[in-house]
Amino acid sequence: MAKQPPKRRTIGFESIEPAITPPLLPPKPAFGRNPSFESGKTRKKEIPEGLWTKCPSCEAMIFDKELDENLKVCPKCDHHFSIGARERIHSLVETCSFEEMDAQMEAVDILGFTGAVSYRSKLEAYRKKSATLKDAVVTGIGTIGTHRLGLGVMDFSFLGGSMGSVVGEKLTRLIEKCTHKSLPVIIISTSGGARMYEGMFSLMQMAKTCGALAHHAEQRLPYISILTHPTTAGVMASYASVGDLILAEPKAMIGFAGPRVIKDTTQAELPPGFQTTEFLLDRGLIDAIVPRLEMKTRLVSYLDFLMTRKNAPKVG
Repeated sequence: MAKQPPKRRTIGFESIEPAITPPLLPPKPAFGRNPSFESGKTRKKEIPEGLWTKCPSCEAMIFDKELDENLKVCPKCDHHFSIGARERIHSLVETCSFEEMDAQMEAVDILGFTGAVSYRSKLEAYRKKSATLKDAVVTGIGTIGTHRLGLGVMDFSFLGGSMGSVVGEKLTRLIEKCTHKSLPVIIISTSGGARMYEGMFSLMQMAKTCGALAHHAEQRLPYISILTHPTTAGVMASYASVGDLILAEPKAMIGFAGPRVIKDTTQAELPPGFQTTEFLLDRGLIDAIVPRLEMKTRLVSYLDFLMTRKNAPKVG
């Protein structure tokens, strides 16, 4: 006999349906659950290269375009990033006034230096990396304000701004040309020192550049040395430290040997801030600390004074 469906019960005007249990459904995943977290993996949002830079001082994220417009100075904390030689030249000289000298001069492996990597292969690699640089310095004649002058700017991105025979020769030629034309000289230094791959030839550049500057000074022509981070070793021990006026960017490392070498040699604790521009300013080695954004204005002011002195008649 077929099973009869349950009868509908009525109470008053309402009818009551019999309770029916709904079928079981598969459980839904918890709200907001991410399978990647369950497996122990996290998704990182990748920031495209060339858009943002993290400041190593204040850790702020800076839009690269804003950083370039601010001459590679952090707008939050004034940290000075490294800047290339040509970028620095363009920030100082008047538009289209710079005439580069000895642009095609490049170093060669005179000694046949061999090691983990040969000197020749290093030079080739750095020249391919930077199509606009043949060596670690760019020299030429330009105009800052109303002053025509010789300008030499080192670039740390080429072999750590090390001074080899080409760097010394280019700077010497610049100084001698300015002496001949009665022009002031500005050299902006950033260097790890003499280039070890060239041995004694690199050390000879210390005396050669200083000799050219001594002759330049005899003609009562000004020489301004600007120190940037870092300026050390053979460069600091030669032309970088003999300026009529020595300027420096804030918080740059300035010195001859590294702090560890000095500490091990002297067996003494080094004072706080050792080998910074602020430390050396207090002790008289540096004449002024000039932020990069103020450099051009200050140079014009200094040149106005120094060239007035040069043109003044000799006494006695």
